Amino acid sequence: MQIKMRPMGAYETNCYVVTVDGKDLIIDPGIGATKWVVANVTNPVAILNTHGHFDHVWSNAEVKEALKIPLYAPEADLFMLENDPLGQGTPPSKADYAVDGDELLDISGIQVQYRHFPGHTPGCSVIEIGENWFSGDFLFRQSIGRWDFPASSGEDMVKSLQKVMLIDKEYTIYPGHGSSTTLKAEQKVIPFWIEQVKQTL
Repeated sequence: MQIKMRPMGAYETNCYVVTVDGKDLIIDPGIGATKWVVANVTNPVAILNTHGHFDHVWSNAEVKEALKIPLYAPEADLFMLENDPLGQGTPPSKADYAVDGDELLDISGIQVQYRHFPGHTPGCSVIEIGENWFSGDFLFRQSIGRWDFPASSGEDMVKSLQKVMLIDKEYTIYPGHGSSTTLKAEQKVIPFWIEQVKQTL
Protein backbone atom coordinates (compact mmCIF):
# COMPACT_ATOMS: atom_id res chain seq x y z
CA MET A 1 0.00 0.00 0.00
CA GLN A 2 1.18 3.48 -0.87
CA ILE A 3 -0.26 6.61 0.77
CA LYS A 4 0.19 10.11 -0.65
CA MET A 5 -1.09 13.17 1.20
CA ARG A 6 -1.44 16.87 0.49
CA PRO A 7 -3.08 19.55 2.68
CA MET A 8 -5.64 21.52 0.67
CA GLY A 9 -7.07 25.02 1.04
CA ALA A 10 -6.97 27.52 3.88
CA TYR A 11 -7.99 24.86 6.39
CA GLU A 12 -5.12 22.59 5.22
CA THR A 13 -7.49 19.65 4.87
CA ASN A 14 -5.57 16.47 4.12
CA CYS A 15 -6.43 14.82 0.82
CA TYR A 16 -5.13 11.27 0.43
CA VAL A 17 -4.42 9.02 -2.53
CA VAL A 18 -4.22 5.43 -1.32
CA THR A 19 -2.86 2.90 -3.81
CA VAL A 20 -3.56 -0.79 -3.26
CA ASP A 21 -2.59 -3.41 -5.87
CA GLY A 22 -2.16 -0.70 -8.48
CA LYS A 23 -5.58 0.86 -7.84
CA ASP A 24 -6.05 4.36 -6.44
CA LEU A 25 -8.61 5.51 -3.90
CA ILE A 26 -9.01 9.27 -3.35
CA ILE A 27 -10.05 10.28 0.17
CA ASP A 28 -11.54 13.73 0.90
CA PRO A 29 -10.68 15.87 -2.14
CA GLY A 30 -10.91 19.32 -0.59
CA ILE A 31 -10.52 22.85 -1.92
CA GLY A 32 -8.27 22.95 -4.96
CA ALA A 33 -7.50 19.23 -4.85
CA THR A 34 -8.24 18.27 -8.44
CA LYS A 35 -4.93 19.15 -10.08
CA TRP A 36 -2.88 17.35 -7.42
CA VAL A 37 -5.15 14.29 -7.44
CA VAL A 38 -5.06 13.92 -11.23
CA ALA A 39 -1.26 14.22 -11.20
CA ASN A 40 -0.91 11.53 -8.53
CA VAL A 41 -3.17 8.73 -9.77
CA THR A 42 -2.60 6.15 -12.52
CA ASN A 43 -5.58 3.83 -12.02
CA PRO A 44 -8.26 5.66 -9.98
CA VAL A 45 -11.26 3.58 -8.91
CA ALA A 46 -13.23 5.65 -6.37
CA ILE A 47 -13.58 8.81 -4.29
CA LEU A 48 -14.30 8.28 -0.58
CA ASN A 49 -15.60 10.91 1.85
CA THR A 50 -15.12 10.60 5.61
CA HIS A 51 -17.91 13.14 6.22
CA GLY A 52 -19.73 15.97 4.52
CA HIS A 53 -18.06 19.20 5.62
CA PHE A 54 -17.19 21.55 2.77
CA ASP A 55 -13.42 21.49 3.21
CA HIS A 56 -13.42 17.70 2.70
CA VAL A 57 -15.84 17.46 -0.23
CA TRP A 58 -15.26 20.69 -2.19
CA SER A 59 -13.67 19.03 -5.22
CA ASN A 60 -15.85 15.89 -5.24
CA ALA A 61 -17.74 16.76 -8.41
CA GLU A 62 -14.69 18.09 -10.25
CA VAL A 63 -12.55 15.01 -9.47
CA LYS A 64 -15.45 12.70 -10.26
CA GLU A 65 -15.93 14.34 -13.67
CA ALA A 66 -12.20 14.43 -14.45
CA LEU A 67 -11.59 10.76 -13.59
CA LYS A 68 -15.02 9.21 -14.33
CA ILE A 69 -15.15 7.29 -11.05
CA PRO A 70 -17.87 6.76 -8.41
CA LEU A 71 -18.21 8.71 -5.17
CA TYR A 72 -18.88 7.01 -1.82
CA ALA A 73 -20.09 9.06 1.16
CA PRO A 74 -21.86 8.45 4.49
CA GLU A 75 -25.61 8.43 4.00
CA ALA A 76 -26.30 10.67 6.99
CA ASP A 77 -24.11 13.44 5.51
CA LEU A 78 -25.41 13.43 1.94
CA PHE A 79 -27.44 16.58 2.62
CA MET A 80 -24.16 18.46 3.13
CA LEU A 81 -22.81 17.39 -0.27
CA GLU A 82 -26.00 18.38 -2.03
CA ASN A 83 -27.22 21.49 -0.18
CA ASP A 84 -24.22 23.46 1.22
CA PRO A 85 -25.78 23.86 4.71
CA LEU A 86 -22.95 26.04 6.04
CA GLY A 87 -23.30 28.48 3.15
CA GLN A 88 -19.69 28.22 2.02
CA GLY A 89 -20.49 28.10 -1.70
CA THR A 90 -19.49 24.46 -1.89
CA PRO A 91 -19.94 22.98 -5.38
CA PRO A 92 -22.70 20.35 -5.03
CA SER A 93 -21.85 16.70 -5.50
CA LYS A 94 -23.93 13.54 -5.59
CA ALA A 95 -22.78 10.25 -4.13
CA ASP A 96 -23.06 7.17 -6.31
CA TYR A 97 -23.11 5.03 -3.18
CA ALA A 98 -24.52 6.01 0.21
CA VAL A 99 -22.60 4.22 2.95
CA ASP A 100 -24.87 2.96 5.70
CA GLY A 101 -23.12 3.15 9.08
CA ASP A 102 -20.50 0.46 9.72
CA GLU A 103 -20.32 -1.02 6.26
CA LEU A 104 -17.70 -3.25 4.63
CA LEU A 105 -17.28 -2.47 0.94
CA ASP A 106 -15.48 -4.24 -1.85
CA ILE A 107 -14.26 -1.55 -4.23
CA SER A 108 -12.53 -3.06 -7.26
CA GLY A 109 -11.24 -5.86 -5.05
CA ILE A 110 -10.07 -3.56 -2.24
CA GLN A 111 -11.64 -4.16 1.17
CA VAL A 112 -12.78 -0.83 2.60
CA GLN A 113 -14.38 -0.77 6.06
CA TYR A 114 -16.38 2.30 7.02
CA ARG A 115 -16.58 2.75 10.80
CA HIS A 116 -19.37 5.14 11.82
CA PHE A 117 -18.44 7.55 14.64
CA PRO A 118 -21.10 10.30 14.64
CA GLY A 119 -20.74 13.47 16.67
CA HIS A 120 -18.72 15.89 14.55
CA THR A 121 -21.35 15.26 11.87
CA PRO A 122 -24.22 12.75 11.73
CA GLY A 123 -22.35 10.56 9.24
CA CYS A 124 -18.78 11.13 10.47
CA SER A 125 -16.77 7.99 9.75
CA VAL A 126 -13.33 6.46 9.80
CA ILE A 127 -12.29 4.75 6.57
CA GLU A 128 -10.30 1.62 7.37
CA ILE A 129 -8.02 0.16 4.69
CA GLY A 130 -5.76 -2.59 5.98
CA GLU A 131 -4.09 -1.42 9.20
CA ASN A 132 -4.75 2.23 8.41
CA TRP A 133 -7.49 4.58 9.56
CA PHE A 134 -8.37 7.69 7.59
CA SER A 135 -10.14 9.46 10.40
CA GLY A 136 -11.43 12.65 8.80
CA ASP A 137 -12.42 15.03 11.60
CA PHE A 138 -13.16 12.39 14.24
CA LEU A 139 -9.68 11.84 15.68
CA PHE A 140 -6.57 13.98 15.35
CA ARG A 141 -3.17 13.75 17.00
CA GLN A 142 -3.93 14.44 20.69
CA SER A 143 -7.33 15.91 19.84
CA ILE A 144 -10.81 15.28 18.46
CA GLY A 145 -13.21 16.95 16.05
CA ARG A 146 -15.45 19.82 17.13
CA TRP A 147 -18.94 18.96 18.30
CA ASP A 148 -20.46 22.49 18.25
CA PHE A 149 -21.28 22.86 14.55
CA PRO A 150 -24.81 22.77 13.15
CA ALA A 151 -25.76 19.07 12.91
CA SER A 152 -23.02 18.14 15.41
CA SER A 153 -23.93 16.27 18.59
CA GLY A 154 -22.01 16.17 21.85
CA GLU A 155 -24.06 13.20 23.01
CA ASP A 156 -23.14 11.25 19.88
CA MET A 157 -19.49 12.28 20.21
CA VAL A 158 -19.32 10.83 23.72
CA LYS A 159 -20.80 7.54 22.50
CA SER A 160 -18.37 7.43 19.56
CA LEU A 161 -15.38 8.09 21.80
CA GLN A 162 -16.54 5.37 24.18
CA LYS A 163 -16.95 3.03 21.20
CA VAL A 164 -13.43 3.67 19.91
CA MET A 165 -11.98 2.98 23.36
CA LEU A 166 -13.22 -0.63 23.08
CA ILE A 167 -11.14 -1.39 19.98
CA ASP A 168 -8.19 -3.55 21.01
CA LYS A 169 -6.10 -3.39 17.87
CA GLU A 170 -3.44 -1.01 16.62
CA TYR A 171 -4.00 1.20 13.61
CA THR A 172 -2.05 4.05 12.06
CA ILE A 173 -4.32 7.10 11.96
CA TYR A 174 -4.21 9.54 9.07
CA PRO A 175 -6.44 12.46 10.10
CA GLY A 176 -8.22 15.13 8.10
CA HIS A 177 -5.89 17.80 9.50
CA GLY A 178 -2.38 17.59 10.90
CA SER A 179 0.05 14.73 11.24
CA SER A 180 -0.46 11.00 11.61
CA THR A 181 -0.70 9.15 14.91
CA THR A 182 -1.79 5.75 16.22
CA LEU A 183 -4.94 4.45 17.83
CA LYS A 184 -3.11 3.27 20.96
CA ALA A 185 -1.60 6.73 21.42
CA GLU A 186 -4.99 8.42 21.08
CA GLN A 187 -6.70 5.99 23.43
CA LYS A 188 -4.48 7.43 26.17
CA VAL A 189 -6.03 10.89 25.78
CA ILE A 190 -9.59 10.02 24.71
CA PRO A 191 -10.84 9.70 28.34
CA PHE A 192 -9.83 13.35 28.84
CA TRP A 193 -11.81 14.36 25.77
CA ILE A 194 -14.86 12.36 26.86
CA GLU A 195 -14.93 14.44 30.04
CA GLN A 196 -14.42 17.67 28.10
CA VAL A 197 -17.39 16.91 25.86
CA LYS A 198 -19.58 15.85 28.79
CA GLN A 199 -18.98 19.21 30.47
CA THR A 200 -20.65 20.95 27.52
CA LEU A 201 -23.80 18.85 27.52
